[in-house]
Order: sequence, then structure tokens, then C-alpha cells
Amino acid sequence: MKIIEILRLTGMGLSQRQIAQSAGCARSTVGEVLSRCRENGLDYDSAKTLTDEQLQTLLYPDSGANRPKKPEPDWKYVHNELVKHRNLNLQFMWEEYRQQTPDGLGYSRFCEKYRCYRKQSGRPVSLHQERAAGEEMEVDWMGDVLPCVINTETGEIADAHFFVAVLGNSGMPYVEAFPDEKQMSWIQAHVNALQYYGGVPRIIIPDNCKTAVKSPKYYEPVINSAYWELAEHYEVAVIPARARKPRDKPAVEQSVGWLETWLLGKLRNQRFFSFAELNRMVRRYILELSKRPYQNREGSRYSIFHELDRPALRPLPRQRFEVAEIVARRVPDNYHVEYDGFYYSVPFTLHGQMVSLRATATVIEILDKNHIRVASHVRKTNGKRYVSDTLHMPPHHLAVHESRQYDGGRYRSWAKNIGENTYHVIDGLLNSYKIEEQAYKSCMGILQFSKKYDSTRLEAACTKARLLNALSYTTVRNILKNGLDGSASGMAKPTPEHENIRGRGYYV
Repeated sequence: MKIIEILRLTGMGLSQRQIAQSAGCARSTVGEVLSRCRENGLDYDSAKTLTDEQLQTLLYPDSGANRPKKPEPDWKYVHNELVKHRNLNLQFMWEEYRQQTPDGLGYSRFCEKYRCYRKQSGRPVSLHQERAAGEEMEVDWMGDVLPCVINTETGEIADAHFFVAVLGNSGMPYVEAFPDEKQMSWIQAHVNALQYYGGVPRIIIPDNCKTAVKSPKYYEPVINSAYWELAEHYEVAVIPARARKPRDKPAVEQSVGWLETWLLGKLRNQRFFSFAELNRMVRRYILELSKRPYQNREGSRYSIFHELDRPALRPLPRQRFEVAEIVARRVPDNYHVEYDGFYYSVPFTLHGQMVSLRATATVIEILDKNHIRVASHVRKTNGKRYVSDTLHMPPHHLAVHESRQYDGGRYRSWAKNIGENTYHVIDGLLNSYKIEEQAYKSCMGILQFSKKYDSTRLEAACTKARLLNALSYTTVRNILKNGLDGSASGMAKPTPEHENIRGRGYYV
């Protein structure tokens, strides 16, 4: 409708010809509109307070008299359904409406009226949120993951999940990669982010994820217990964003999109052998990106952080927060207790007893019934499932374990330290089999003789075995057992002098 524009231009003193040219209509239309407005006592100021439909009804009351008004849908219901179900769109809602109202609005009119409803209800507008320096830290996980961490034991490539924190007025980002998005990773990421910023804000704003919120109620969300412990330790308020309300934390939402483009773009063709290596590269890129100038304000995230946010943060507590999960386990026959799919050894003497397993993001500790720590391991997230300490093994298990750690190179090296002929025997044994591993037991048996006898006698026995060209465990064992190695301790003792011994002169 151009009625308001025609009235505005009339008030400026323009002629009807000039108004028609500016409004893009016929001069006769301008005259008719002005005539109808005079009849209804309508000027520009009063017309501004009316909608287009109200103006149409006031000036042209008979225009829709002969045309039945089409029933309209419940626009509030339509809007709520679109918000509640992100996969729905206006085309779907219109088709559903037409099924119930076959003579209803056409699709284009339906869309136009829905846009008018949103505009009048204030739905499309957003509230500008002025963020005070050092006041809030918004946190979230990136939606995208990146397969870039190679498992050195299996060769498999693991996905990296990226935690993002954005601070205060500057929007200074912190990003850290983790192998998963579980509770331990979530808590550890917060601790590391606060250490990175060098201070504590007053408020943390997370999403309604399970690692943050136990019960996402609209007015009284229940914070996860571990997250609550972190909030208590750092004396911060955790205020979750409303469910499906990303504008409650716009800074981190915008940063996630920006970082998925620039950070993941830089990392996309790189491979890393640990998450520590990956995170060192992430820190480097984040520092570079943070120093880029803002597009719509002076300075950069880095400069505004040091100018405004960093001085406004409260000091960190003396001790870093460490969350731990404690579970009870009974030690099984193999004296390895399970946690999160991996098995950690305890002293074999605790077999059958109850122990307490205390798990942090980096360490697994096992306590006995007296709450004394009996084992400690670095927590595993990939690779072999069993983590064993040789000090926890009984002697016979330790012997088997040690034998499995040797290969041909280690047997040759051990033999070479004893002597040339021992090396010759071991090397010959290893080369005598198509599959080298078949000789390992024999090699271990021969080399263990250096403990039962000594290295000198073993070298002598191997010298004799080499002369006999009988390179085998049995040959070396028999030489040592029967004292045939030529050593003083192995030779037969001379017959002692005695009065009953006749001597050689007796037979002359």
C-alpha cells in the first residue's frame, strides 16, 4: 500500500504529478486516495498508526464485500511448531493447513501473512546483549569433528572433538581438542580454559547438554553434580542457556561458526600422533586468529582481552580443580580392574578383594579397603585395553611376560655381551628356522644358563658346541650338566693319595 507515502509527500507540498512519479502510480490514483482521506479525516500522522489492512478497510470499505474472507490458520501455533520442530518448514505447515481448510489461503499469501505475524509480534528481532568486561564465559562443543589423530599402536585415525569457550567483551576464544565429549573432558576443558585466561569470570553460560545440566527445566535447570563442584570451587554462577535458544549465548555460537571455518580449515589436511600434539597446534592457530583485527570495531580479540577482560577477571584459586569419579570394583582372577572399557592392574595379592577406583581425566588410582593407594596408572583413551605394571605380577607371570618382550635382535645382543661363541650359537639357532619365533624358547633357555652357571662357562660350552657343529639347547645343556665345558669347576677331580692305593709301580 502506498497510501501513507502519498500522504507524506502531500504534506511536503509536492504536486499530484510529482507524487505519482515518486510513488509509481497514476495521477488519478493519487487524486482518488487524497479525496478518500479527506472524506475520512485522515492525514499522514493518523495514517501511520494504522496497518495496511486497516487503511484498506477504512478507505475502501466495499472492496472485499463481495469476496468471502478466507479462514486463516492459528499463526501462533504455526510459529511454535516451526520453532519446536526444526525439520519443519512453511511449505509443510501450509500443506497441513490446506488439508484442514481446502479453500484457505494460497501458499504465497500464507507466507506473506506469516511474515507479517512475526513482524508484529517481534519474533524476528534480536536483543543486543552488552557484555561487560570479564563478566561471562560462554562454552559449547563444536558441531563438527575432525579425524586427525593417529593411534600409534593400531594406525587408526580418531576423531577430535573441539571444546570452545569465549570470554567477555573481547570474545577471546579458547579451543581444546578431546577424544570425546564426556563428563571428564567437559570439566577438564573448563579448568584449562580458566588457566588459559588467567582468571575467573562471574558467570559461565553452557548449553543444555547432559554434561552440564541434569534436568533442563525452563526456570529451574538442575546443574550436573560434577559441574556444580567446579562452580563451587571457582565461585562462579552457572546459568544455562534456555533450551533451543542459541541467542542466549550468541558470542560462542558465532565463534563456533567462525572457528569451524578458519581453525578446522587450517587443520583439515594435517595428522597428529597425540591429542597433546594437536592441542599445541590449536593454541598456535588460536593466537594467530585472535590477533586479527575486528571487522566492525577497533582492535582485535587479543588486544581487547588484555585491555578490558583480563584486568576484570577474579584471581584463580591456589589449586586447580580436579574432578574424580570413584567406583567400587572386585579384583578378578587376572588382577586387572575395569574402567571405561580399559583394564588396569593391581597387585595380584588383592585377588578377590574389593578396591576403590578413583578416575580423573588423566589418572587412574586404585585404593585398597584401608584407603591406601596400591596402584596408579595414566588413564587410557585409545590403544591396547590392558594396562599392566610388572610389579603387580606374580613371579611366574613375570617370567612369561619378560620372555614375550624379546625378539631376535634382543637375543643376539644378549649373547654378544657374553661372548663370540655364544653369539654364534644363538645366531645359528635363529637362522635355522623359517619363522624366527620358533627359536625364541631355545635361545632363552641357553642364555638363562648364564645365571645358573656363569657367563664364562656358558661361553666355553658354546665353544665346544660350535666345534661339534651341534647348535642346540640340548647340546649346550648336556655340556654344562656333565662338566664337559673344560672349566676347572667342571673337570673331574684327581684321585687323592691313600695308603691302600698301590700306584703304577705295583704293576711293573
